[in-house]
Amino acid sequence: MNLTNKTILITGGSAGIGLEAAKQFLQLDTKVIITGRNQEKLDEAKKRYPSLITLKSDVAKEEDALALYKQIEELGGIDILYNNAGVGVMPSNLGIASDKHAQGAAYEIAINYTGVVRLNNLFMTMLNSRKEGAIINTTSVLSYVPSLLEATYSASKAALGFYTKSLREHLRIANSSVKVFELLPPAVETELIAHRDIQKMSPEKLIKGLILGLQKDQYTIRMGYTGTMYLLNRIFPKLAFALVNPRNAEKYLK
Repeated sequence: MNLTNKTILITGGSAGIGLEAAKQFLQLDTKVIITGRNQEKLDEAKKRYPSLITLKSDVAKEEDALALYKQIEELGGIDILYNNAGVGVMPSNLGIASDKHAQGAAYEIAINYTGVVRLNNLFMTMLNSRKEGAIINTTSVLSYVPSLLEATYSASKAALGFYTKSLREHLRIANSSVKVFELLPPAVETELIAHRDIQKMSPEKLIKGLILGLQKDQYTIRMGYTGTMYLLNRIFPKLAFALVNPRNAEKYLK
């Protein structure tokens, strides 16, 4: 895929992986639009990269999604929709009854899964109208092997992974030229897991891998040890589960 002279919308682009993606896509002469829920962070991103277009929007809210689509139309549309926004809640013991379990699950699913489906649906006709349209969905190594400390997060990424594969096939059946990419990161250096003492990939390396995958039309982009875990889980699932989950998980499960 040629990324030059394209317009990309990156959700959750005001910090972390999303902001790094904005930076690297700008270096490719790509027009970059980012969204986020925090206006201060969006303003900071704009100061760092003045050519960015920033729009406040929450992917979990239908009214925000509809308003975002109208704003994008007014800006001339997009060629690439990069569904980067994602959230996780602090771990808790699902074996101990608590209203927080359902609340946390609803929050994660609304952003990590339902919000992605909604935006893809809203922008589908626009992307189909472009010479080379694309969707990027961010799943995770945890879509293969669940984490005890991120139970619903893992489930939301597994759901998104199945949806992504189905969407790709549905577009083929519909004779659409829209390309669907799945980015599968390992643990990445972000605020979400800053407190965890585990091997992490830098956002810079992750996005370099993403861009290379897009340029090669590599629809499934497994980064770091994600490829190893994919194969290991198919052959030795118990070993893969043990490697992903710490032996002292109980200390995190309150």
